[in-house]
Amino acid sequence: MQDLLYPLLAAVAGYLLGSLSFAVIVSRVMGLSDPRSYGSGNPGATNVLRSGNKKAALLTLLFDALKGYVPVLLVVLYGQRFGLGEDSAAFVGLAAFLGHLWPVFFKFEGGKGVATAAGVLLAVNPLLGGATLLTWLIIAYFSRYSSLAAIVAGVFAPFYQMLIWGASPTVLFVGLMGLLLVWRHEANIKKLLNGTESKIGQKAASAPPAGSSKKHPHGEGYQARGHSHHHGKKKR
Repeated sequence: MQDLLYPLLAAVAGYLLGSLSFAVIVSRVMGLSDPRSYGSGNPGATNVLRSGNKKAALLTLLFDALKGYVPVLLVVLYGQRFGLGEDSAAFVGLAAFLGHLWPVFFKFEGGKGVATAAGVLLAVNPLLGGATLLTWLIIAYFSRYSSLAAIVAGVFAPFYQMLIWGASPTVLFVGLMGLLLVWRHEANIKKLLNGTESKIGQKAASAPPAGSSKKHPHGEGYQARGHSHHHGKKKR
């Protein structure tokens, strides 16, 4: 019974930690607009950067990575006494990743999980995490597309694990994270193919000021593009 109980308890804890949407939390603390109300609408560091506040974006990136790193590291350091090994650590990391995608504290409306996945991989296997991050950096540097870099890194990660460290349940967990990461970038893939994807550091054209409502009556975001607000004025 304990063979199942401890991994499940650890996974639940990982999921709850992963459910903390730091893009929203950091933005609220710093008096910024909800990142779900502008740009891509994704509660992640890249979209927070579109607000123009680099400090908020950096803090979001750091905390999103830590919420994937910390629970896995705790299992790696202290899990052995409870019968939790590397595969259990990867399972807990997957739970934290799922928490970011579907956070229980934020109506199950989460981000894409890039930073959290990076934190998980770094804790499970620092070399695997390093190789995956290097892949992201190379693609991001040459393409300037964060989404493309994340997709490529997510696809490569399970192959790195399998080819270098061999097949194990860890490969399954890493592979599932990679598939989910690619799936969460479906809209970005369409934009990349259409040539309309935003590049790294590109400020959102419709980023609302702090305190603005999340939805606009004529469309999503602060102001629906292409819609005039002068239609209520009478002609003289």
